Amino acid sequence: MTAATPAPQTPPIPSDKSTWLKDDLAASVVVFLVALPLCLGIALASGAPLIAGIIAGVVGGLVVAPMSGSALLVSGPAAGLTAIVVTAISDLGGYQPFVVAVVVAGVMQAGLGLLGAGVVAYYFPSSVIKGMLAAIGVILILKQLPYAVGYEAEPMGDESFTRDGAGGNTFTSLLELPTQFQTGAVLIALIGLALLVLWERPALKQLLFLPGPLAVVLAGTGLNELFALLGSPLLLTAEHLVQLPAANDLLGEFTFPTWSALANPMVWRVAVALAIVASIETLLSMEATDKIDPYKRQSPPNKELIAQGAGNAVSGLLGGLPVTGVIVRSSANIDAGGKTKRSAIAHAILLGLSVLLIPALLSHIPLAALAAILLYTGYRLASPKLFRVTWGLGREHFIPFAVTIVAILLTDLLIGIGVGLAVGAYFILREHADAPALQKVSPDGAVLQRYVLGEQATFLAKASLSDFLQKVPDGSRLEVDGRETRRIDYDIAELLHDFRQTATAKDIDYRLIGVPNVTSTPSH
Repeated sequence: MTAATPAPQTPPIPSDKSTWLKDDLAASVVVFLVALPLCLGIALASGAPLIAGIIAGVVGGLVVAPMSGSALLVSGPAAGLTAIVVTAISDLGGYQPFVVAVVVAGVMQAGLGLLGAGVVAYYFPSSVIKGMLAAIGVILILKQLPYAVGYEAEPMGDESFTRDGAGGNTFTSLLELPTQFQTGAVLIALIGLALLVLWERPALKQLLFLPGPLAVVLAGTGLNELFALLGSPLLLTAEHLVQLPAANDLLGEFTFPTWSALANPMVWRVAVALAIVASIETLLSMEATDKIDPYKRQSPPNKELIAQGAGNAVSGLLGGLPVTGVIVRSSANIDAGGKTKRSAIAHAILLGLSVLLIPALLSHIPLAALAAILLYTGYRLASPKLFRVTWGLGREHFIPFAVTIVAILLTDLLIGIGVGLAVGAYFILREHADAPALQKVSPDGAVLQRYVLGEQATFLAKASLSDFLQKVPDGSRLEVDGRETRRIDYDIAELLHDFRQTATAKDIDYRLIGVPNVTSTPSH
């Protein structure tokens, strides 16, 4: 007799002390390197001061992470809010009144957490969450391919389908790649991807303290410096490197709220929009991060909303962009071996110090090296195995998954999630509608055919119940028992009582037990 294969065990959650230097600090360096250009790129795409993106990234680590109930979620400025930010800055007449709206949104967000609104996180179907993860992975691949070949058509961190200002979209950008190749960038990206694949080998994982993504950045930077030393035509010039302004220039962009803007009703409308959208995006990212957490920890959503609200209030006070939980940085954190929230906290410290102390040094990092890291993260999120497994779960799971991916790619995160939820709800409703409304409890051949209603007899069962009643043979005996049913909708009770007239005409001995009269309250 063959022994059963044991189920894979979730590894024990590590203690903070055992992982601080070995895993979390190393992961924080990787997250910092990924977050830096994203913070700057999102600020640029939003029409905000560049320092606003850095402030939001620092606040996400130093304010949100310590208060958060999630061990791995990394917060900061989010590409999903870019469209709202651009429009709001224009409508409010400047960035100073906008940051007032960010502060108000943070207070509202914390209030939502205190009121228990985070429970909405439990109503996102897993098929839609998996679709969101895969879509983010595909977006990373599509958006980072240009950087990997040396074509910086859009600010890093832009996730929108359409290409602002230049016309076209994500796919037209890809069609332009063959004419934009920079051999040095391609070489750095390919070496980076090769290093990431090699770093996954168990032998290297045990021998090397350095995380793979950090090795990619060091190798890419070193290779480009070698090109410079040799006078090689492969040398990548400044536009292909991380472009970080001098510390003095950044600090000169600090903006603080103009509190007189509170009298403007538009500020409050923008705040409501930011609070709702940031909360939904955070809860989605939190659920997605929990799904890829190797330790399968569950994060408390209400606590997360309170933490995010505090973060937005502080970010707005300092002149920063709104913050949310961000799945790209969280995925990079997990891929780099992060285990606890200390990696998110440390990445924020590195972000702040590096911008102040070593901006010139960071400006030597090739964007192609960072693109290799994000391409690999994208592949991990949208791996072929995920598609195969989801296909095997059946079309009720796969179709919402696939629709969510396509909708996010062609629109944005929240619209795509909404479309995915609608498709998922359709399959749920159809399943309920097709389920039999009655369960037979009498033995076969009995003269009296006894049936019981299900625990929830809702209007969704009306079609199947009507079809059943129409097929009851003339002259038969039928009993329907609703005593154990917790909810009987008015539509169901009405249909069952109206059948009395049909039963009389067809000589059916028809009995109803425990079904409320349609003239009384139609539920238990």
